[in-house]
Amino acid sequence: MDNRNRSEVVGGGYHTSFFDVIISLENLVISWQEFSRGKWGKGDIHEFALHLEDHLFPLHRELLIGRYRHGAYTPFYITDPKIRHIHKAQVRDRLVHHAIFRILYQLFDRSFIFDSYSCRLGKGTHRAIERLRVFLRKESNNITRPVYVLKCDVRRFFDSVDHNVLLELLWDRLGTDRVMKLLEQIIVGFEVSKGKGIPLGNVTSQLFANIYLNELDQFVKHVLKATYYIRYCDDFVIISHDKVWLGELIMRLQEFLSQRLCLELHPKKVSIRKWSQGIDFLGYISLPDHTIVRPLTRKRMMNKLIERIHEFQLGRITKERLESTRQSYLGMLGHCNARRLEEVIKKMTM
Repeated sequence: MDNRNRSEVVGGGYHTSFFDVIISLENLVISWQEFSRGKWGKGDIHEFALHLEDHLFPLHRELLIGRYRHGAYTPFYITDPKIRHIHKAQVRDRLVHHAIFRILYQLFDRSFIFDSYSCRLGKGTHRAIERLRVFLRKESNNITRPVYVLKCDVRRFFDSVDHNVLLELLWDRLGTDRVMKLLEQIIVGFEVSKGKGIPLGNVTSQLFANIYLNELDQFVKHVLKATYYIRYCDDFVIISHDKVWLGELIMRLQEFLSQRLCLELHPKKVSIRKWSQGIDFLGYISLPDHTIVRPLTRKRMMNKLIERIHEFQLGRITKERLESTRQSYLGMLGHCNARRLEEVIKKMTM
């Protein structure tokens, strides 16, 4: 298939390039509605909304004639629970990110494996944990034989994404200069080190991460022939009753990541554990007869809830905000065995 055909999508009976669809006023308006929903209380979003047409039409024109230039980022830190360095783009740039994401997501998502769970519609951590338990039961022959889990983590993934590799992966699928020039501006406009890094906080980074690590997914499924494999962002597990085979995979995974993606496994976060020892994955610990919340997650949850209750008592947040936090935690606990903790939370927020 040539580049011209690869760059076309069908819309309204006509063939239109991805670029034209992304920068169309219709897509920008819908993207703004989706992006700004629930955020109007934030100063920069509110200001943009007050003069929406004055921002939107010039942005569309700049994109159309190739004069759009991505602005600077505002860096800050969050604790989640470890300290993360976030880079926040300007509102107009975040709008462009969203416009790109909502069109390209549809194209790339269909090529991802089923068991990739990060930043995808209908997926998420809870689905990943449910799938882990299904795989563990299948491979253990319904808990009648020992089963093991190889758990790995990519070291400093977002900081280590190689721009050239990412652009190559995008070009292979898109094959169109105008879209690639826009994507290249977003990608190369941010660096942690020379030619490396994508910013935490960009919705495009979520998509780029899945496109990048889809190479790993395909390698694990089709070269290593791993039947039971789950990935959530840069954390992944492989399940098998054969502990020796799992151990042999570690070097092959490291070689692939290094040679193909310029990444490496985190040496302190590679482990092989028996299911009966507990599998710590995505904030939960899975055991043969039950699943519990990771102790650090539970501690963080309670500390945050106490903080929210104190803020409510001082009049700094509304009852609705406190209730939102309460429901969020109860929803999380609904996916594991945590009845006592649920009762404690309910009593604290009565």
